[in-house]
Amino acid sequence: MAFAHLFSPYKIGSLELKNRVILPAMGTKMNDPGGYVSQRLIDYHVARAKGGCGLNTVEVTTVHPTAFTEDSPAIFEDKFIPGMKKLADGIREAGGKSCLQLWHGGKVAYNPNQVSSSPVAFEGSAMIPRELAASEIPEMVQAYADAAARAKRAGFDSVEFHAGHGYLPQQFLSPAMNFRQDEYGGSWENRTRFPLECIRAIRRAVGPDFPILMRISAIEDLPGGLGLEDMKAFCVLAEQAGVDAINVSRGVPAGAAIKYEVPPIDLPVGFNVDNAAQIKAAVGIPVIAVGRINDPAVADRIIAEGLADLVAVGRAQLADPDFCAKAGSGREAEIIRCVGCDQGCFDGFVNPNVPFISCMFNPATGREREYELVPAERPKRVLIAGGGPAGLEAAVTLKRRGHEPILCEKSLHLGGQLYIAGAAPRKEEMTAAAVGMGEAAMRGGVDIRLNTEVTPEVIADLRPDEVILATGSAPVSLPVRGADLPHVVNSHDVLWGAAKPSGNVVIIGGGLVGLEVAELLVERGQQVTVVEMQNEVAADLGLLRKICVMESLYGHGVQLMTGCKCLAIEPDRVIVEQAGEERELPADYVVLAVGSRSRDNRKLIDCLERFSIPYHVIGDAKQARRALNAIWEGAKAARII
Repeated sequence: MAFAHLFSPYKIGSLELKNRVILPAMGTKMNDPGGYVSQRLIDYHVARAKGGCGLNTVEVTTVHPTAFTEDSPAIFEDKFIPGMKKLADGIREAGGKSCLQLWHGGKVAYNPNQVSSSPVAFEGSAMIPRELAASEIPEMVQAYADAAARAKRAGFDSVEFHAGHGYLPQQFLSPAMNFRQDEYGGSWENRTRFPLECIRAIRRAVGPDFPILMRISAIEDLPGGLGLEDMKAFCVLAEQAGVDAINVSRGVPAGAAIKYEVPPIDLPVGFNVDNAAQIKAAVGIPVIAVGRINDPAVADRIIAEGLADLVAVGRAQLADPDFCAKAGSGREAEIIRCVGCDQGCFDGFVNPNVPFISCMFNPATGREREYELVPAERPKRVLIAGGGPAGLEAAVTLKRRGHEPILCEKSLHLGGQLYIAGAAPRKEEMTAAAVGMGEAAMRGGVDIRLNTEVTPEVIADLRPDEVILATGSAPVSLPVRGADLPHVVNSHDVLWGAAKPSGNVVIIGGGLVGLEVAELLVERGQQVTVVEMQNEVAADLGLLRKICVMESLYGHGVQLMTGCKCLAIEPDRVIVEQAGEERELPADYVVLAVGSRSRDNRKLIDCLERFSIPYHVIGDAKQARRALNAIWEGAKAARII
């Protein structure tokens, strides 16, 4: 077996696991209303258990009504047990082992009855929690114990006490969040009292042989908050209280610290492993490493070097539920890699208009049942115009269904703008993902024709049964005087390397692409100013990527001018208007990053309609948006043909 360390068996307490891979608890919003288990949630976990995962951890499960939210499952009453039993049974029947995470969010639970150690809100929250009275604490401790007992009755193989990410146990433990004056606040002994009482109560409720895991934030990343040495000391106490394994995460949902909870592409792979290694050196129980572990080689090395006993592979199993099966059988090249884009997972979770999380590279996440591939009733020849992510996703899916896709790309490479995106700082994995999509299409036997533009003549020659137009978009020009001067270039040419601006560079447009160009240029030593008409830059970035990009821009001294309109471009300056006043900005180069628009497919559509050939317009060819939209539309189109 490949990656022998990662795929060796292991025990947590009495629980025997077939390998060292843990699916950590990740909020999915897949539960039914009222906190009940849904078939969607079962299907999601069953797919990862079938894919070979060693232990599936079910997401933050509410132990008390004061933490209930509609976005999470619950187990604070017996009425939740039947659904939980179906979930645990489903994981077991698929060959996996199960763990239920016991959760009370405290002031992070957006519940009108929210409680905390102290009546202090997190930064950016308008809700002030009620201080949990000392007389109420025994009830809360018992709620954890009762929830654990219900999990055991439902057939789960283990439970995980969530004492990290700024949730209620950590709100008691942390001097940055606990300002109590009673026996649960002040001294270290007092601040550890509540979480340790919870652990001991859980142990009494489940008995001596039922595994209890604990999730922590190794570093809190709050001013005056808990550091690594504090958490090492607490983990020693938790082990003595009855914990069997420690899952080492990082961060809290406040300010910039939230980026460590669901780390975006900007953070290095395995960035948190050293913290796990230090916790491991302090305790005598198994330790689980967490933090952008998306490569089986990296995971195997962590185990081999003794840095941790197990690894949490979370979003990488959103991208590919068969991560373990492929890696363990030596087919790691076939793994669909998570790149930490956060578009389908974290961004989907915090967006109230998105019903449940998914994955940019795997739209079947959360749709396992409805997206199960069905062989085509009548195989068709399908012409795909465009080899970007939308076209590649459509081609691979069509081929797997038994169709005959012919993909034509007018350039000499596949991947489209996803390939270009990897030129920006910290985003090399995007290019690798684009290359991977192309390799998957070639490996699957798709007929790929590079340097071939789809024209009416090509359509007439091939006579396809259906056509998918995935021709992408092109940069928008700026309708101002001087936009055609020789020192004015577009953002894509800069990312491609076709243009190399130097000196004082003014970038017109403060969206994702403009800011990535700004980072690229300032790291090369150029002086960069970004001009944005709106009152905010990075408006099209998800929260966690935005935190990282803004930190980089401020750290490099990039000047950001919002509410600022470009009036004209001259050979050595840019004329702008801000707050009703005109200003001149010195400019050796000007980069236009004012957006993209769909390419004109009118001639192709006229041809298709003339030949009565059904067609589908997808991705940026339909409307310039994110890579997630392009890939998902490619998957959808290929499933309805």
